Amino acid sequence: MTQQRIAVLGAGANGASIGADLTRAGLNVTLIEQWPEHVQAMRERGIRIEMPEETLVQPVRVINLCEVAAVREKFDVVLVLMKAYDTRWACQLIEPYLKPDSLVVGVQNGMTTDTIASVVGASRTMGCVIEISSTMFTAGVVQRDSPPGRSWFAVGAIDPEQREREAEVAELLRFSGSVEIVDNIRATKWMKLVSNATTLVTTAILGQPMIEAIKDPRTRNFMIRSGEEALTVGGAVEYPLLPIFGLSAADLGDRERAVEVLLDTLMAGFVLATTKTTVLQDWMKGRHSEVDDLNGLVVREALVHGIPTPVNAAVVDFAHRIESGELAPGLSNLEPLLALAGH
Repeated sequence: MTQQRIAVLGAGANGASIGADLTRAGLNVTLIEQWPEHVQAMRERGIRIEMPEETLVQPVRVINLCEVAAVREKFDVVLVLMKAYDTRWACQLIEPYLKPDSLVVGVQNGMTTDTIASVVGASRTMGCVIEISSTMFTAGVVQRDSPPGRSWFAVGAIDPEQREREAEVAELLRFSGSVEIVDNIRATKWMKLVSNATTLVTTAILGQPMIEAIKDPRTRNFMIRSGEEALTVGGAVEYPLLPIFGLSAADLGDRERAVEVLLDTLMAGFVLATTKTTVLQDWMKGRHSEVDDLNGLVVREALVHGIPTPVNAAVVDFAHRIESGELAPGLSNLEPLLALAGH
């Protein structure tokens, strides 16, 4: 039997880490990346993965985004690790290189599963939740704070006829972390959105690593309120409260403490003292962030249901001001951010 051809579409910190894990496992993997210097570095030296207890250097097969047009053999599985806002065009780019029974897996933050399905079809779409903490500022070098033993995924189909293929994707991702197969991937992804709304942009606005930020009780309370708003909005959309990060339903039995439990689980199990969120990394690189796919999505859904979300609205406002150049990330933003949110 011919070995599956796997593409990792987006070889940033998380994509490169997963691509290296799959390649090291002996699978047929092609990384597809849009940063030319990063592509060149990986071609010359492989991908260097620096983890708390070990450093690995893994040779990988990698092509530049502009080289996709030269691909001849179609892919069986595509793991999409692009930013949420790049999902649609990235799927349109790769769609001609899929087989009728290929799978496209959205290994991303944000509610991207249905966006993928709108391009490649629900029968070729697999939803996924990812929790890996990693950073990359140097081409070819990833600092992975959560190695495979402390990384987590959830996988689920949106097409009932594809449920039997969930195990196929889970088997691949288990080379990079623990994997759960879930019945309701949309609700599970919303729960991850709740966690992301709590942590990613809120701490980035302050220019601090997550663990450093929550040492201030005012910041911690603000973060929890942001997540609670997202959880309330999810309830209005009729998403049930589901466990993630390896928690059980009993762990989230007290809905009023659910966001706090998610936050403490994340801090204890998946990040280091120096871990910076993907949003802060984007701003440090001069790029715009996924705020509109995270807290911004909470605000938009809340408007549909008539739910006030002053904390998320304030987070989005400050993020946009940072991205326009009006503000810079830093602790000086804390007091005006709290004031805008009504604290």
